[in-house]
Amino acid sequence: MAVSPLIADLVVANHILYDQGVVDGFGHVSVRSDQRKDRYFLARNMAPSLVQGEDILEYDLESSPVNAAGRRSYLERFIHGEIYRARPDVMAVIHNHSAAVIPFTVSSAPLRPVFHMGAFLRDVKKYDIRTVSGRMTDMLIRDHDLGHSLAMALGNSPIALMRGHGVTVVGASLQEALFRAVYTEVNARVQMQAMSLGPVEYLSAEEAELAEKANSGQYGRPWDLWKGQAIAKRKG
Repeated sequence: MAVSPLIADLVVANHILYDQGVVDGFGHVSVRSDQRKDRYFLARNMAPSLVQGEDILEYDLESSPVNAAGRRSYLERFIHGEIYRARPDVMAVIHNHSAAVIPFTVSSAPLRPVFHMGAFLRDVKKYDIRTVSGRMTDMLIRDHDLGHSLAMALGNSPIALMRGHGVTVVGASLQEALFRAVYTEVNARVQMQAMSLGPVEYLSAEEAELAEKANSGQYGRPWDLWKGQAIAKRKG
């Protein structure tokens, strides 16, 4: 059965995140509906690299599936619903457990832009579920309240680091969110390499702001590359 261009791009986004080493068997990406702003699309509970069009479910902002038809939902779908509810400007949400980013969620070292592609990291928020819930948890965003608390911690930022868990990245488009998720992983790796050499000279606030503006018109460039690679890989 044919799928809409938006759903087709969401499927490819799942594959890109896996191909670029941002997700493994876990992690998820969603996109807000282009027909109804109070709906979003997200795959059923499965590994991102295996997602196909028939695996995409539609959700309302309560994160209830419109027609699950027996398909399981991600436990942490509330991340997506509550961010869409709180941020009308957000059109795509990505949650992952990037190995390069995790150290910055559990240490005092701040994640900062070390090169122009990571310029958006000039505004990184942190979220500690333990502080919000006031109790020990399994670290997962399992309900509306925790999803809301994450959305509030994110604020107007493009990214929130989640202590001992991972990272949530948002964008005004699926392409922008993909760009940010991939280059968060890259920046984290490069930053750790630079830190091992000695003091690091990060981008200044002005440099980061100017670089982010320049990058904002280029999201289609890596998207076209990554999309082509993902499609070719799965055809072979």
